[in-house]
Amino acid sequence: MIITGMKAYRMGIVENLISPELQIQPAGIELTLNSVWRFMSSGTIDFTNKHRVIPNAEQIPFDDEGKVHLERGAYKIVYNEIVKMPKNMIAIGLPRSSLLRCGATIHTALWDPGYIGRSESLLYVYNEHGITLYRNARIIQLIFIELEEEPHKTYEGRYQKENIDLS
Repeated sequence: MIITGMKAYRMGIVENLISPELQIQPAGIELTLNSVWRFMSSGTIDFTNKHRVIPNAEQIPFDDEGKVHLERGAYKIVYNEIVKMPKNMIAIGLPRSSLLRCGATIHTALWDPGYIGRSESLLYVYNEHGITLYRNARIIQLIFIELEEEPHKTYEGRYQKENIDLS
């Protein structure tokens, strides 16, 4: 069952909201932009993670007005909010329609039961003229799905508690 944004907020699943009034939606909670990063190297993925290499990335600063213009391409983004998934739920992130209408999208992985962190996602700008994003822009909406029973285990991966110490 998909739970409402207000129920997810009351459960404390998403912390550090800038404006609950704006970010809590009927069917989810919107996440906002903390930082944008440019990939500086390639990555490697394998079956066991023995050879996994996450690419180096360089932060792209916001200008004095708090905005950044991005050319066509792939970027890593970090959100402001901290997500604390209960052990009986998952979350799926979908880009806001305004972002899509500007020629960009966000690709996400699944938020697993038990995951805690300030998540990262992939922003891809398709628009040949680029896109301008402001710091704290609302860019995706998380929807929360309750599992019909508790899973046999919860998230224990490398990204547990990622980016918690960011300001």
